[in-house]
Order: sequence, then structure tokens, then C-alpha cells
Amino acid sequence: MVYIAANIPFYEVPIIMSYLEQYDNIPMDRLAEKLQLVNQWIRTEWRPFFQELRENRPIFVTPKFTLVTLFSDVQEVLSRENVFTVKLYASKMDAAVEGPFMLARDNTEINWREKSIMKTMLQPEDLPAVRKMAGDIAKTSLDNHAQAGEIEVVSQLGRYVPVRVCGDYFGFPGPDLESMYRWSRATQTNFFKNLPNDPQIHEAAVQAGREMTTYLTQLLAEKQAQVTQTSPQNLSFGDLLRALLDKLFSGNRSASSSTPPEPNAMDDVFTRLVKTQFADDILFDDKRIVTNMAGLLIGAVETTSQAIVQALEQILLTPTILQEALQAAQANDDETFDRYVWEALRFNPINPLVFRLCEQDYVLAAGTPRETPIPANSLVFACTASAGFDAHELPQPETFSIDRLPYHYMHFGYGHHTCLGKYVGMMQIPETIKQVLLRPGVRLLPGDAGKIDFQGTPFPERFVIAYDR
Repeated sequence: MVYIAANIPFYEVPIIMSYLEQYDNIPMDRLAEKLQLVNQWIRTEWRPFFQELRENRPIFVTPKFTLVTLFSDVQEVLSRENVFTVKLYASKMDAAVEGPFMLARDNTEINWREKSIMKTMLQPEDLPAVRKMAGDIAKTSLDNHAQAGEIEVVSQLGRYVPVRVCGDYFGFPGPDLESMYRWSRATQTNFFKNLPNDPQIHEAAVQAGREMTTYLTQLLAEKQAQVTQTSPQNLSFGDLLRALLDKLFSGNRSASSSTPPEPNAMDDVFTRLVKTQFADDILFDDKRIVTNMAGLLIGAVETTSQAIVQALEQILLTPTILQEALQAAQANDDETFDRYVWEALRFNPINPLVFRLCEQDYVLAAGTPRETPIPANSLVFACTASAGFDAHELPQPETFSIDRLPYHYMHFGYGHHTCLGKYVGMMQIPETIKQVLLRPGVRLLPGDAGKIDFQGTPFPERFVIAYDR
């Protein structure tokens, strides 16, 4: 494949090699140079690079790793957790949260048990209240900056909203915002961005984890004391009678369970864990509570922030899409509005890929012309961003469409390791963006001032937008 530059007379056109031609033309004895080029393309030109791979080399094998780019192949990798495992995450996660940590385990007892417990604590009935909570937090922050006519989205919304929800809903407020941001950023960077195993990044995450678990252990003791004080055996006869009458006159549990709780009427997740009496043989003690509470912060902030920032930018970049999304927001049509958010995020997802370790010999896409043997101990990148543009699965993938099927999106992962907080994120992300779009005159700043700035980090660090005072 040869790409030809436009608007130049043919006889003056320089021949520009395709991505694969550039890669193939570098000799194997310059492997580092070849891989550096691939890494650069993934960071800066992932859409055209992945498109070429899908069309010409959909399972792209290098001496160090394999890129998997088609929708069906990506889902095959992510649904074979006993073959393509998360083993490489374990040493980093365990060191930071006093593991073993269930997210770094595949189809194991600890993953089965602890994910089930945490799913029980994150009740679907809470979701309307969580959405309202996120919207109220975002609205207040926007109000506080209205006089200035602009807001820095990363610090005042992207990170701020999920950290506040972490405190109000998860029950993990932290000693201060700066500590929460640092703990989240340090652990996220090490777990998911530190493939070269930089020791300084790892040590920063371990230190953050040590501070976080120390704080959570103290907070656990405080919550246990509060729960003990309000337990039936410690209440007076009058208190017990009032509680009984309240229950009788408010209706039985089954009759009221269909009504979503108000944010101030439900226990936070941490309190629910403390109140739950686990049998001795369930193996979920205080240490396991602390480890899993730490995991909620780690998974909640940077990913949510990046999704808010990048989806918002995509919507603001196109006036027609902005107007359509705004109409849905003004009509309070959350079902339609949310579709704009998830489709916008497809054009700039929070992560172009996830990595897995292939622990046994395996033939990927077996029975197809592209079938490829993957040797044991191979590093495999499942390119979820590429899968989102696979024309075999998504009609007209280059077109913005809110009519796509929910399973076309893998923003929260896929398969066994789908994000534990998926449904909480599905409330926070669109509701925060909705509150932004409802501001009159919301717009990008002109030029570079209106672009997302990563400041040399793996995450957005600055994104300023304007709206009318």
C-alpha cells in the first residue's frame, strides 16, 4: 500500500511508505527502533495505524508482543481468561494493596468470592441516587466557577466528581483531596501504564498504597465502633420501639425495595461491608475489606476523569453533535443523551488497548485465513480501540452514530475482567458531561488553549473550557 500526498503534481509526489512498510524496512537487528515506532503510532496515530493492521495484518506479531485488532479476535482474547491472563498485574497490585488482590487473579477462588461480595455491596438500586449525587457535585463545581466564565475540567470535574462520589457513596472520603488524587494516580500509573517496570513508578505506587491502607484501617475501626453503638443489643427499649414502629409504618422491605433510595438514606459501601456478618469459612476478614476498599478508589478516579474529559472534548468539537446532545440533555432524556457520550468516547477511548499474558500455546482465530499460533509466555495486546472501528462488526465505523448496540462498546473492558464499577461509571461520566452541556454558551477555547494537555503523563492533566457567565 502506498499513500500519496494530496494537492501536489504527480511527478513531484514523494512516496510515503505505509506503516507496515516502514516497520518491515527496519532490519531485525534494530528491533528497539521497530518497536519504538509501533509504540509511537499507537500513542499518536492509532486510528490509521490500526486500520492498516485490520486490513492487512490483523494479528500483528512482533518479537516482543502481538497486537490483536479485529473485534471478534479482541473479544476472543478477553473471554479466554484461563489462557490470556492478568498475571502480569499481580506483583504490582498485591504490593500496593496488601494483596492478594482479586482483580489480578483470573478464574480463582479469591476472584470469584470477592468480586461477588463487592457486586452485592454495589447495588443496582443505588444507581439513580449515584447519578443524582454526581450531577449535584458537578453542578455545584460549575456554579462555583461560573463568574470566571471557564473551568479547568480535569481538576474541577473529571477527578473531583469521582473522588467526592468515592467519599459519599463508597464511604472512602480520604484525609484530603490531594492525597486521594495522588494515591489514585500513582497506583493507576504503575498497574496499567508501567509495562517497562520502572522501579521509581512502582515504589511511588507502593508508598501510596501503604498510606491508603493505613488510612482505611483506621477508618474501618471507626466505622466498626459506630456500627457497634447502633446495633440492637446496644439500643435502649425506646430506641428499639421507635425503630420497629418506623419499619411498620414505612411498609415492609419487599414493598419498598423497588423505590430507589435517596443518597442520604442509604448506607455507603464501606458501612455495608462493616455491617455484614461473614461466616468464618467465607474468608473475608478486615484485611480483605481494606484491600477491596482500596481497589474502589484505584479503579474509580483516573479512568472516570479521562472518560469525562475525552468524551466531552469530542462532543464539543462538532457543533451538530453538540446541538443534538444538548437537546437530549435539556429534555432530560438520559437514555438518548448517554448514547452520545459512549459514541463520543469511541472516537477517543481512555485506553487503546489492554494487555494479557498468554500462558499456554494457543491458536487465535482458528479456522480463519488469519489464524495465528500464539506461543506460551507471549505478551498480547487486545486493541479495544481498534475493535471499535472494525467494519466487519460496526456499520460505517467512521461515522458518528448513536444507534450502535451496547455490546459494540468495550469502554469498561470485556469478559471476566469487565470493570467492577462499570455501572457506577455509567452514571457519573454522562451525568457530569450533561451538567457541563447545560451551561449556556459552553465551548472550547480557541487554539492550543482549548486542547487536552497530558503534560507528559499518561492521563489528562489540564483541559479548560468556557461558558457564559
